[in-house]
Amino acid sequence: MRIGVHVFDGAEELDWVGPWEVLAWWAQHGGADRGIEVLSVARHEGVVTCAKGVRVLPDRTWADVGALDVLVYPGGRGTRQQLGDETIHEWLRGLHAAGTLLVSVCTGSLVFADAGLLDGRPATTHWSTLERLGELGDVQVRPEERFVDTGGIVTAAGVSAGIDVALHLVARLGSVDEARDVRRGIQYDPKPPV
Repeated sequence: MRIGVHVFDGAEELDWVGPWEVLAWWAQHGGADRGIEVLSVARHEGVVTCAKGVRVLPDRTWADVGALDVLVYPGGRGTRQQLGDETIHEWLRGLHAAGTLLVSVCTGSLVFADAGLLDGRPATTHWSTLERLGELGDVQVRPEERFVDTGGIVTAAGVSAGIDVALHLVARLGSVDEARDVRRGIQYDPKPPV
């Protein structure tokens, strides 16, 4: 199983690092013998600078990544420049048509909606862009949901929902017991102090 985590200039760090941590832990502790691979993917070669300044050198580009079973698409201010970009739309539509499970975190769902992938589907996003999500197509906006799984496309709200949706993916693609092992392994036990 090949899981790509998309990185791009302006991507919100925890939108992709949170799911990366969950999925990579799964791959390294029990998934490696099943061939689970997690890799970062970018549109072009070279360093990507995320929203808060973290610099990342992606593992693969769109051109050389090959087939993916899952693509995690984060949000962040960088998604705004992607709206209306037909090259991104075609890439996402092609992945979806090939059977890749598309998973957005935060405002990554805006890019999915802009590509027409959320038409007629329930979806969610960061609370501050729920209205914008509904403006980008025939989307059934679910403001109270942390994540929405419609089969071939999964959308999640903000940062912590990205970790939750990644655990959901482990349960869906592996097992609930594996997801519990990952949660314990990374010591994800959300009890906010404030």
